[in-house]
Amino acid sequence: DTPGAGLAVSSKLGEMPYFEHDADVGVIGRGATLEQAFVAGAEAVFSLITRIEDVRPRESVQVQFEEADPELAFVTWINQLLGHAHENGLVLGKFELERDGERWQGRAWGEPWREEMERGVDVKGATLTMLSVAQTDGAWEARCVIDV
Repeated sequence: DTPGAGLAVSSKLGEMPYFEHDADVGVIGRGATLEQAFVAGAEAVFSLITRIEDVRPRESVQVQFEEADPELAFVTWINQLLGHAHENGLVLGKFELERDGERWQGRAWGEPWREEMERGVDVKGATLTMLSVAQTDGAWEARCVIDV
């Protein structure tokens, strides 16, 4: 294998791209808009935890924050989602996010853990390591290292 070669996991939602990073995992979210890239990043993070296509949207959590810097907004988005999930004993599987200037408002749906759910890794949080949010060729990409 080539060092740094990309990893990918296929699901019903499509291919979830990842990049290698020692003991942690780098996640990548891509989309036509910044918000879509952030949603794809959340899907990638929660796909590390379980098969998100198996998560039923029984409960929702709200995420609101203000952040002008898109890179810090990405880490804030992921960490708030993880915080709500851990605090409420939920696994999340569906996400939406809107932005008005520096104000971000999102929502996620999920359910309490079920015994039959496939358990992946324990995700602790998004870090500033290798944090990047950029637009290239008309598409957005958000990436960071996730502490597992």
